[in-house]
Amino acid sequence: MDMVSKWKRTRSVMLTAALVVATSGALWTPSDAYAQVQGLPDFTQLVTQNAGSVVNIRATERVAANSAPGGGQMDEEMQEFFRRFFGVPMPSQPTPRRGQPQQPQQEEERPTGVGSGFILTTDGFIMTNAHVVEGADELLVTLPDKREFKARLIGADARTDVAVVKIEATGLPAVKIGDLNQLKVGEWVIAIGSPFGLENTVTAGIVSAKQRDTGDYLPFIQTDVAINPGNSGGPLINMRGEVVGINSQIYSRSGGFMGISFSIPIDEAIRVSDQLRATGRVTRGRIGVQIDQVSKDVAESIGLGRPRGALVRSLEPGSPAEKAGIEPGDIIIRYEGADIERTSDLPRLVGNTAPGKKASITVFRQGKPRELSIMVAEFEPEQSASAAAAKSQAAPSAGAVQSLGLNLRNLTAAEKSELKVNGGVWVDGAQGLSARAGVRAGDVVLSLANQPVSDVRSFEALYAKVDKAKPLTLLLRRGEWAQYVVIRPGPQR
Repeated sequence: MDMVSKWKRTRSVMLTAALVVATSGALWTPSDAYAQVQGLPDFTQLVTQNAGSVVNIRATERVAANSAPGGGQMDEEMQEFFRRFFGVPMPSQPTPRRGQPQQPQQEEERPTGVGSGFILTTDGFIMTNAHVVEGADELLVTLPDKREFKARLIGADARTDVAVVKIEATGLPAVKIGDLNQLKVGEWVIAIGSPFGLENTVTAGIVSAKQRDTGDYLPFIQTDVAINPGNSGGPLINMRGEVVGINSQIYSRSGGFMGISFSIPIDEAIRVSDQLRATGRVTRGRIGVQIDQVSKDVAESIGLGRPRGALVRSLEPGSPAEKAGIEPGDIIIRYEGADIERTSDLPRLVGNTAPGKKASITVFRQGKPRELSIMVAEFEPEQSASAAAAKSQAAPSAGAVQSLGLNLRNLTAAEKSELKVNGGVWVDGAQGLSARAGVRAGDVVLSLANQPVSDVRSFEALYAKVDKAKPLTLLLRRGEWAQYVVIRPGPQR
């Protein structure tokens, strides 16, 4: 085929393609591609603004060096070299012969982890994760300009995974702290850190969710920003160049990034860091309750409406909650004027309260809210509850509600004293509807349809008045725990 023929054929193909595009009403031009690129976020300014504030943190520990001649254990890279290229383990070190004097044992520094951090203040305070510095005998901080400093641990808080370290330097570029209230789901964010030791690596994504409950004290920010080992402790930065979180965790089945990352909200982290810098430790408030979430069925059946609040399942003996008059089965719906929407809201609000402060608390009890005042104590390690579960007595049943499948009896004075209750009835047996709802022998029924039960006779009187066609709510005491059950009329499928 001559050159003229080739040109005619190529021209024909091009004209056909142009005709197809034109008839579709969407003629593409290079300017369209430029417009699309222009619409994407540009992170270059953010990186320029913040990269100088992100540091690499290496943690090391002191271990006994191998006393064999030739000095300590071989480097991990050399071990990998033997495994990869020779397919055999690293040759073992020679052992001293009998009678040969042994070298005095020495210590060596061994790396225990690599993480990231960011500069809080110009005089050298740096924030990172507690798990990055955990167990370290020495911390080495490398700045982006390659200067290296030994860091001093100011304090670490394992519950929030926040730590603060200090290097002796001045004039450092500190980050800007953002406002979590302005952070929106779908907003672009970037992370800067040292994944796998690769310093000042930048990754980007969007905020996938806020207030993601994965811990007692932290409503995490969820993103799809690529976070990998070594990113821990680095900043999460919004499009205004402000730090809004500390990169802390990932969800992974392989150990690598899978599209779900979690960051500590910066407002929570700053509260912790302020205490660490002031005292080296974090002080939290506590009120002494064990709580659970409120289900939709329970909320509707007791008149709460929608599921909200924190259900009090048990109280610590002598705790602030017990002294304030809170009872098992109460649902805490407000604390210091803040609504308790999720169960996890309560420990965070109480934990942020200074011990010794008197706080207001609202509980939902027997169909209506009650205002109480409580003196917040200092958080202590949880103590195991004493085995004070009431035991069934050999006394015969004092009454029964056959349609519910319950066999009941009155509590003895000793049982009331042991359980610290004024009333209630003992469940000797549960069948049928009650058993399917979760009632079992050994439970104590404290209320029926939001009304307190004093004895078997009062239970039967209350049951006679309820609408048998509607679900019935019981408040039970099981050992040291309280819980609601909903008994539905008729057979359940």
